[in-house]
Amino acid sequence: MTEEDLVPLPAEFADRFDQEARPPCQLYVVSPPRIELPAFADSLKAALGAGPVAAFQLRLKDVGDDEVLRACEALLPIAQAADVAFILNDRADLAAKAGADGVHLGQGDGSIADARALLGRDAQIGRTCHDSRHLAMEAGEAGADYVAFGAFYDTTTKPSHYRPQPEILGWWTTLSQLPCVAIGGIFPHNAAPLVEAGADFIAVVRAVWEHEGGPGAGVKAFGGVLGW
Repeated sequence: MTEEDLVPLPAEFADRFDQEARPPCQLYVVSPPRIELPAFADSLKAALGAGPVAAFQLRLKDVGDDEVLRACEALLPIAQAADVAFILNDRADLAAKAGADGVHLGQGDGSIADARALLGRDAQIGRTCHDSRHLAMEAGEAGADYVAFGAFYDTTTKPSHYRPQPEILGWWTTLSQLPCVAIGGIFPHNAAPLVEAGADFIAVVRAVWEHEGGPGAGVKAFGGVLGW
């Protein structure tokens, strides 16, 4: 952490400033780390058809490049048909090969400039910033299209010792027009403080794919907190 990050943000930081109007918070659905095709294609159709999802991120772990590309080939048309942005996690090179709408980069996944050179100026490039205001400012200056903070709550999908407070979202939206994504253990019952704090998107995994009523019901469950 930088010295800036070590100085705590006042809970009421964003309230001290006049806020420009921003679009309502939207849902950003992330895949499980392992999927089975063709069954997952049907699950994705159900999820994207159940409510206004803004983006879908394919995040596969511990699989080969060919498997990632096969998954993109099967799932990208589903996202396109639903008018949902298709984002690939980690790999700008595979995102370019697959024709994805963009890439989400962790701190160790290469530079935003290199990803932009591969994907073009219209691609959506996101950067993980954990709980760091410094990393978020760096990402914005490097040309990211959005920054992601988290994990806000306990999560088993991508365990993290980072625990930003909701006020970092208000801080960001006060200073920057770039969207911010809140991620980490988010479910309908705990999403409201993040939406109220200023999240432009809430990224969800288990809340959709492990919902007892299926992925469509998982998406619909966010309608109340997102005002559908």
